[in-house]
Amino acid sequence: MYPFSYTRVSDTREALDAGRRGGRYIAGGTTLVDLMRETVERPESLVDISDLPLDEVTVTERGGLRIGALVTMSEAAAHRKVRTLFPVVSEALELSASAQLRNMASIGGNIMQRTRCTYFRDVSADCNRREPGSGCAALEGVNRTHAILGTSDDCVATHPSDVAVAFAALEATVRLLGPDGERSVPFVDFLLKPGNTPNREQALRRGELITGVEIPALPRPLRSGYLKVRDRQSYEFALTSAAVALHVRGGLIREAKVAVGGVGTVPWKLPAVEKHLVGERPSEALWAAAAQKASDGARPLTHNRFKVELLQRTVERQLRIVGGTK
Repeated sequence: MYPFSYTRVSDTREALDAGRRGGRYIAGGTTLVDLMRETVERPESLVDISDLPLDEVTVTERGGLRIGALVTMSEAAAHRKVRTLFPVVSEALELSASAQLRNMASIGGNIMQRTRCTYFRDVSADCNRREPGSGCAALEGVNRTHAILGTSDDCVATHPSDVAVAFAALEATVRLLGPDGERSVPFVDFLLKPGNTPNREQALRRGELITGVEIPALPRPLRSGYLKVRDRQSYEFALTSAAVALHVRGGLIREAKVAVGGVGTVPWKLPAVEKHLVGERPSEALWAAAAQKASDGARPLTHNRFKVELLQRTVERQLRIVGGTK
């Protein structure tokens, strides 16, 4: 491990000052410390923000939710309002990592985590995300777990977060605080597709701090849930996953929110699936037809072509569960 300085801050202004000078924010440290140990990341300065007052879950004036950046994954999953209003978020969190990690990891850190691509974490391998211009070993390597949506010739790594898929489906926003003040970024714009700059992963400005994630109020009644398909039932990242929220009234689907994980370079929103569902009556035929659109634009690699069909089946299954026709 390379030498670095460590500062613990107690207020946001102090944190922003340190961040503006190039300090890296850290709370639970469940990702960054691992990357430092493997010398993938070599920050010169760490800024511990775990004492900042960003650890509350609150209901917004319009009936949405705001989850503070320092709320732990386990706290968010167990929170009564999260479980009642947006079960998809609780389910995604409970299917993430181990209990020990969920007790340490924060919501802000979870959405900031970097890919689990083995080539990214192997400093001897070519990786444009880790070292721009070096190449992408996954393109011709072992790419079974890699992305089929949102890829480029420079990067095919998936984003590993489960709860980020739920946030994308629910059209959440990321609340940020920086030297120039506060701003909000739609979740689907916060995490960046690789394009030809895969080393730039979030729409953050220098020194900006995530203060929370806000989920908008959605029409009620709302049924939602998260389905994760993985190689083993214990702690494992998704091969495919689906976050679905449906507002059904008068026998018709009035609103549909669908996003998938494990298959995209970012949590992947499915507007074609949503459009196909709205205005229709829930049925087995509808779920099957909508699910076929889930893989629109997919670019499978040598070893992960199976993901196209698996993705469709995962979306169809979760639509059936949430739609009440399983």
